[in-house]
Order: sequence, then C-alpha cells, then structure tokens
Amino acid sequence: MRLPHLHLPYLHVHVHDRPLAGDPHPHNPFHWKLYFCEAIATAILMILGLSAVILLTAPGSPLSSPLMRHPYIQTALCGLCFGLSGTAAAMTPFGKVSGAHINPSVTLAFSLAKRIGGVDALNYMIAQVIGAFLGTAVVYEAGRLIAWWGNMAVAVRYGATVPYGQISVWWAMWSEMFVTAALIAMLYWLAAHPKWKFITPWSGGLFFLVMNPITAWLSGNSVNFARTLAPALFAGQWTGLWIYVVGPFAGASLAVMAIRMNLLGKLHLLEARLVNFGHHGRVPGLDDPHRKLNHPDDPDHMPPGAGPA
Repeated sequence: MRLPHLHLPYLHVHVHDRPLAGDPHPHNPFHWKLYFCEAIATAILMILGLSAVILLTAPGSPLSSPLMRHPYIQTALCGLCFGLSGTAAAMTPFGKVSGAHINPSVTLAFSLAKRIGGVDALNYMIAQVIGAFLGTAVVYEAGRLIAWWGNMAVAVRYGATVPYGQISVWWAMWSEMFVTAALIAMLYWLAAHPKWKFITPWSGGLFFLVMNPITAWLSGNSVNFARTLAPALFAGQWTGLWIYVVGPFAGASLAVMAIRMNLLGKLHLLEARLVNFGHHGRVPGLDDPHRKLNHPDDPDHMPPGAGPA
C-alpha cells in the first residue's frame, strides 16, 4: 500500500532556514527567538559586568579600597570580570541559542563576512541595545532598593565608559578601533578552528585582562556600543559617545578586511556563533540548545571533496 505524500511546510522552513550561516529561508526573514535570546544574553552580560566594575572600582566597596593602591591590577581585574561576564552570558541557554554575539561589533563582523544577513544583523543589534538597557536598568533598580549599592553605582556612573580628557579624543577613538580589531580577529580565528573553537566563549576574559592595563585608560576598552550606550543613558554621561560607534565599527571592518586578505591564514567560519557550534547556521531549541537538526546537505554529511553550493 502506498502512503500519501505529506507536505510539511514548517519542517521544510526549519530544515532549510540557516540564518546564522547567512542563508535564511526566503519565507522566514525574521527570527524572533534569536533576537529574544540575544537580548537576554546581553542583559546578563550587563548585570554581571557592571556589578563587577562597581565592586572593583567604587569608593566604599570592600574590594576597591585595597585595589586602589594597585591601579593596573584593578584595571586588569575589571577587564577579566567583564570578559567572564560575557562567558557566563554565553553559557546560558539564551546565549547558546543566539550564538552570544552580545556586541554590535561582533554582529557587524559576522555580517561583513556574510555569515548573517542584513535583516537579522540589524535586529541583533537592536536586541543588544535593548538587552543592555534592561541589564543596566536592573543594576539601577537595585540601587534604588539598596542605598549603599546605589551610592556606589552613582559614584562610578554605572560603569560608563568615557574617553580620557587630558589628551585628544582621537586617541580614544583609535584605541577603540585597534582593540576591537584585535578582539574580532581573535574571536574569528578561534571560532574558525575546530581544534580551538571551544575556547572562544572563554577568551574574552583573558583578552581584556591583558589589554585593559595597556589601553583602558584611553577609552575604557568598551568595544561595544550597546555596553557604552546603556550606562550613559542612566548616568547622563554623553562625552564622546560617537567614539564608541565609529571606533568599534571601524575596528570590526578592518578585522574582516584582514581576514579576507588571509593575513591570519585561510579561515573558513561556518556560522555566526561564539558558542554552541555545529548547528550549521540553524536555530536550536531553547529547551535543548545542544540538540542538532542534521540534514544531508550539511558539510559533515557529505562525501569527501563535496561541499554545499
């Protein structure tokens, strides 16, 4: 007996929809699960990262008093803790679904590398700004409920990044550009190497541990417009805000240009992810983000020498 043909359009869209490989299904241009998860992951980054900065630098904090005598160590620890806040955000189910860009500069780099389409990239950036605002709002509201926390948060302007005022603002812009380019190159190189990609979500802490004592005094080493904008809104701190748009975006563009010129070797990045690799650009489920929906067209299901069109 011949069974009737079953047409399952939603399954077809799901299997062939690969937004994080730059190949979204034409009937599914928006990926709301990705945007929602990216916003929550960015909020987690901000809650943990800003809290760490406040504890490490605010007057009256039990951690800041001994560290003030060792400013380089203090700055390095701020970088380490903010970077590890990104790791914590990436390791949540939300980060594992969205790929944990949590930074418009990272999304721009993936977009220029054609690993994410323009519509999704723009919505990722919007989600990151919303998430950064929500995360900073949690820190702000905690300060309204707990007076001593609020006093410390206000003292350090909610962790806002501002350019150093004693030299030309262009030095801060060049610093943001250089540090962002180095960060994107490192992340891209790690994510493109099967042997090292597991380190990718952990690499930010080490990167800023090293870079902060060298360049943070110039601009704060934001490399992330959403991370700068949200605290600026709550602190009313608008000094040199344009730096944190121009510098990081220019740095991300330069990094991708260097990658295309094979200055870092021949790199082939399969998907716009910094964590939970192996989905071939598809959207994993939030209930089980590690579960992979495989398809015969995937590179690891093809015979040697074959490849996707």
